Amino acid sequence: MKSAKKKVRNRELQQQAESNKGYSQEYLESELKKIGIQAGDHVLVHSALSKIGYINGGAQTLVNALLKVITEQGTLLMPSFPASGRNKDYLEQLDAFDIKNTPSQMGKATEIFRLMAGVKRSFHPTDPVCAYGSEADYFTNSHFGEITPYTENSPFRKLCNKNGKILMLGTTLNGAGTNLHTLEDAVDFKYPVYDDKVFEVKMIDATGAVSSMKTKVHNPVYSAKRNCDALKPIFEKEGVLKNGMIGEANSMLIIANGMFNVMLNYYKNYGVTMYTPYGEHQQLKTKA
Repeated sequence: MKSAKKKVRNRELQQQAESNKGYSQEYLESELKKIGIQAGDHVLVHSALSKIGYINGGAQTLVNALLKVITEQGTLLMPSFPASGRNKDYLEQLDAFDIKNTPSQMGKATEIFRLMAGVKRSFHPTDPVCAYGSEADYFTNSHFGEITPYTENSPFRKLCNKNGKILMLGTTLNGAGTNLHTLEDAVDFKYPVYDDKVFEVKMIDATGAVSSMKTKVHNPVYSAKRNCDALKPIFEKEGVLKNGMIGEANSMLIIANGMFNVMLNYYKNYGVTMYTPYGEHQQLKTKA
């Protein structure tokens, strides 16, 4: 079914290209500003290019538009996770994580961005983030050695500290809600969301030096229980998530620190998490 839908979408994109109906960089800049991206923003972008529609110049045009809008005072971040499937399966067969040469499996835009001159990448085997801009070093310089990937030293939590934003271009919380995991690493989380196994991973840094670090991955049993999209009405109600359209893509702009504080509040007071989106109080289900 997915393969058939992909073929149909590819034909639609080809038709847009042939009829000169592609989206320009200027159009993308305008739409990014409309949804709330501003000069000086630090923004983590999750994107599904095909959902947007045909873009003249492809993924590079999108990256250029984002950098133009946030200006040199801002920072653009993108996930550059090396596994397209379960992290546990990935690490069990991994020889080494090479910060310079291990590609991103998070879509074409992320790999084009990773390869751009001046882009920094956090040194983590499963959840590395790439960054370019005024605070790129800050976001990427302390991810190494964190046994779980979403701690206060991770780019995800640091985004909260810098009043950053999360832009979801054609993606959903179910598909790309990485920042939701920051709650798990910030509290004594009541659910066993991390697998018991500790992996020791061979790491190769930008100079070619070899080291190792220990890390855990999410428990596949609990991962199957996630219902991240069920949290969206809560974020909308609390004013930390704005909906919009970029091209043909349903998109969201999320205030990172606002989302974290909402998650923390709802977890402490109602037991709400991505695994238990309706919490421990039945009345919350009718509100959400």
